[in-house]
Amino acid sequence: MTKQEAHRPGIFKKPNKVHKTGRHRSKGSISNDAKGRISVKALSKHVKKELGKEARRHQLQQIRSNKREEVLKKKRSLGGAQSPPISIAVIALQEDVNIDSIVNLLTSADEEAIISNSSCATHISIPRFKQRFSIIVPPTGNIFGTLDLTKVVNTVLFVTSAVNESDKSQRNDVLDLWGEEIIQSVISQGLATPIIAAANVECLPPKKRQEYKQHVQKKLFKWIPEEKVMTIDKPADGLNILRRAGSQKQRNVIYRNKRSYLMAENVKFNLDENDTLANNFGTLEVSGYLQGLPLSVNGLVHIPGFGDYQMSRIEETKDPFPLGPEKVLPGTDVQMDGETKVLAVANPEEQESLESENIPDPMDAEQTWPTDEEIATAEMRQKQKIIKRVPKGTSEYQAAWIPDEDGEGIDEEDDEDVEEGDEDMAMDGMEAKSDEESELGIDDKEEYETITISEAPDEQKYDEKMDLYEERQAMVKFKEAKLDSQFPDEVDTPQDINARDRFQKYRGLESFRTTVWDKKENLPFDYGKIFQFENFDRTRRRIFRQREDLTDVQPGSYVTIYIKGVSKELFDAYRTSHNQPLIVFGILENEHKMSVLNFLLKRTGNSDMPIKSKERLIFQCGFRRFTASPIFSDHTNGNKHKYQRYFQPNSTMVGTVFAPITFPPCPVLCYLEKKDGSLELVATGNLLSVNPDRLVIKRVVLSGHPFKVHKRSAVIRFMFFNREDILWFKPVKLRTKYGRKGHIKEPLGTHGHMKCIFDGQLKSQDTILMNLYKRVFPKWTYEPLLITMSLKESSDMKME
Repeated sequence: MTKQEAHRPGIFKKPNKVHKTGRHRSKGSISNDAKGRISVKALSKHVKKELGKEARRHQLQQIRSNKREEVLKKKRSLGGAQSPPISIAVIALQEDVNIDSIVNLLTSADEEAIISNSSCATHISIPRFKQRFSIIVPPTGNIFGTLDLTKVVNTVLFVTSAVNESDKSQRNDVLDLWGEEIIQSVISQGLATPIIAAANVECLPPKKRQEYKQHVQKKLFKWIPEEKVMTIDKPADGLNILRRAGSQKQRNVIYRNKRSYLMAENVKFNLDENDTLANNFGTLEVSGYLQGLPLSVNGLVHIPGFGDYQMSRIEETKDPFPLGPEKVLPGTDVQMDGETKVLAVANPEEQESLESENIPDPMDAEQTWPTDEEIATAEMRQKQKIIKRVPKGTSEYQAAWIPDEDGEGIDEEDDEDVEEGDEDMAMDGMEAKSDEESELGIDDKEEYETITISEAPDEQKYDEKMDLYEERQAMVKFKEAKLDSQFPDEVDTPQDINARDRFQKYRGLESFRTTVWDKKENLPFDYGKIFQFENFDRTRRRIFRQREDLTDVQPGSYVTIYIKGVSKELFDAYRTSHNQPLIVFGILENEHKMSVLNFLLKRTGNSDMPIKSKERLIFQCGFRRFTASPIFSDHTNGNKHKYQRYFQPNSTMVGTVFAPITFPPCPVLCYLEKKDGSLELVATGNLLSVNPDRLVIKRVVLSGHPFKVHKRSAVIRFMFFNREDILWFKPVKLRTKYGRKGHIKEPLGTHGHMKCIFDGQLKSQDTILMNLYKRVFPKWTYEPLLITMSLKESSDMKME
């Protein structure tokens, strides 16, 4: 039998069209792979009951009703007999406003009100409102005292006056310098529920009263757009303000509500009997209403102006300001020591330590016994007799740049505080300074004294308040900042030293965005003293959840906290201060340990002076206040962030400092201290992250000019000045301002000329650039701002 041949299509036969299923598998391919197997749809012991349409409607209605009842219950309990009083801070937006008259109007608002005073507040109990109020007046002119008080109050009453208190004339301005500073600072740190009141409105003509109220609302609209202006000229107006404070919706200040806090109503200090250091330390007894979250006696507390401390015990005390004569807090009839009841006593074994810095081990980075492979590799290298002398801190792939002959080293490392590449700029600044002195005639003392009072008395009086040295420094700073903005990171190659020594810590990158940079490479010694989390967000969520579940000391009661280890010097400084509020914050776990904090800062419109990196600034991060010298960098999404030498006006940057750990969200205020002791708010923002691995990369740009151009090749000069530097930086790529890319081919001669190849025709007016990078670390400049420092600054301000 002969085998039948199969049909074979001809060359003009077209194959069948392939079915396009897109990027996903078709149903047929899925069915073929399953081969008839069917997956289990659900494995559950519980039968899911589907609700009908009517049942779902009732369920949603019940959820809304429960939420409404919860909000109303919270509002009704505000200021009641079983909750702390509603605290109201009265802040004047003009320095000459009579605050005492405002407080008198509030206290005389109701005839049946019960008035009582404490060391820091005026308490008002109104039986018909079934609410209690605490009126607190912050110290006028003390910016930090006012900010500390507004952190913990429920309502902030901003008061402005329609007339001048001195001559009773109509006032045109709603805010003065103090008012603008305080309202901007209070809103930036997190404003509680606000109320705006205008005083002395009845002193105006009737036709101008409504116009003035509209003017006030228009002026404050950009800060507080939702609030209407109320008047406070009569006791009835004070009653309306108290009614509104007790019934309006309370704002949620997140960073405050995530912690426990207490405003001191009474403060006592007892010296320790066992103290051997001349009785310089003792126990601070702070009494007040506990608010926020529950407080653990084994945790730590922070007092602004004092620092972090441990607690020995917490006692509950009878409420000294009840709603009525017969109304007292429940449970006060059961006392253990007459008038007090001990709620919690600290356990030394479970108490959190005050150690804030890690003790680095000098041998931590040392290697243990070498392996066989390492010994064999070392023997091979020893046989090859290849020895290279490299600068200190050079990594392995940096050492590959160095030729086999000895590399040049230096005896001293570059100081991080001195801006690299600024030598020529500093010389220019000194020359500009000498020119300015010669123009102003300051070098010649006799010429400066030729101005007489009779010829120009006003000018002479103005010059007496002027610091010419500060003016010259500001001018040089403005010039350097302007030069840095016009020619960013460009520096001149020094001619007196080798470029490979001057820029030995720098390296070239193939791409700033994609090139890998080891985050643990060449870390400074200060990084061994800080703490870092394996997963910061997970730790933050765990700590917040644990603090909410605490059952030690619940908020709402009048308690006395015994804080041990307080310095007598700090207490004496607090006692001599006038109306300085004392606030106690219960800090979370690990919030006293040091780490690297990154602040997202935005410049305010108050100042146009550029701020230099590593300049001393005053930070208020949530409840903490300290001084530090930050380094600034760009706020970008990449893994490397470019270092900025100046914090320019109208810009947003990230400041990096060493500081105690704080869990976000947390507002940040940045102040600049002037020479006269006054403070200027220069930036506001929030805490971005607590991350020591943030790569802040400093860039320097070396520039050269074409000497001879032939198509794609050119001879470049003025970038280097010797042959060895060209060979050292030969692996680094070049770029031009017109967008060309190239590399160094070979050096020409011995005076710094080099032949370079580019990817296109080079123009004669082009500029050749070389980018070099190195990582920058912040300096350990953290210093807490204690109350003794604040008092010194305030005394200097009063003398002015």
